[in-house]
Amino acid sequence: MGQSSDSSKTPTVVLTNPKGLFDPAPYGFSHVAQVAPGSRLVFLAGQGGEHETGALEPDFRLQVRQAFKNVRTALESVGAGVGDVAKITMLVVDHTEEKLRVIGPELDAAWNGGMKPACTLIPVPRLALDGMLFEVEAIAVLPA
Repeated sequence: MGQSSDSSKTPTVVLTNPKGLFDPAPYGFSHVAQVAPGSRLVFLAGQGGEHETGALEPDFRLQVRQAFKNVRTALESVGAGVGDVAKITMLVVDHTEEKLRVIGPELDAAWNGGMKPACTLIPVPRLALDGMLFEVEAIAVLPA
């Protein structure tokens, strides 16, 4: 799976940061995600800060944390993990650099300190539900 440390398996996702581009690691993403031929793509719908009951966390940090937890749960349901994720897209209501400083450590924790996938952050005026402040979707890659 993904960036497995098992050298006998060919990784399905290879994340790189080419020379000539700035180091994105402090911002929690990689510039390039390559997908091995013949791999199976898994698309996750946008995950927000809702618990299984539908209750929404009250503040931004808790919503981000829960959203990444929800991504991990969805990945696990198909036998994948965060190392199999090639790309994420984050939607942030009324984005600020202060919110970015919240997202970075939460993303790092969710990815267990590993290399982060390619990522796009999109500031938005609102999301689907009243009170929803953060949403993240993911594309994972698994062996066929």
